Amino acid sequence: MKSVVTTVIGAADAAGRFPGPSDLESVQGSLQRAAARLEAAEKLASGIDAVAKEGYDACIKKYPYLNNEGEANSTDTYKEKCLRDIKHYLRLIQYCLLVGGTGPLDEWGIAGQREVYRALGLPTAPYVAAMQFTRDRACSPRDMSPQALVEFRSLLDYVINSLS
Repeated sequence: MKSVVTTVIGAADAAGRFPGPSDLESVQGSLQRAAARLEAAEKLASGIDAVAKEGYDACIKKYPYLNNEGEANSTDTYKEKCLRDIKHYLRLIQYCLLVGGTGPLDEWGIAGQREVYRALGLPTAPYVAAMQFTRDRACSPRDMSPQALVEFRSLLDYVINSLS
């Protein structure tokens, strides 16, 4: 799984060199932010069901047609899948917070997702709306410290950009 450390070492190795000062600065910066990432991961873990439900409710409010999915698919089934997918993205964000890189999102959440959604005829806009709501609703100090919030929001933005 990709993390800042594995990415830096892999890039240096691919270039046939040892990690240099700028490489080590990247690793050091990641390690310095580790406590904030861990805090954000813990806060997300403690309320992931509620966070996912709020994001889901926001996307249903913005895209009410999701409540009236076609006859071929049960509305309840689609709702369950949508909520499940939102929670899945949040879990991947939690994993990214722990490893200090976007590896889990890249490997398990982003690679090929647009093609899958297109093939199944599923819009990505509702997921974007759920992640945007989650990003905009989170605040400091109510939810987490300012630095933890920065780490959390940056990963939400990463998902939003990948789905847009």
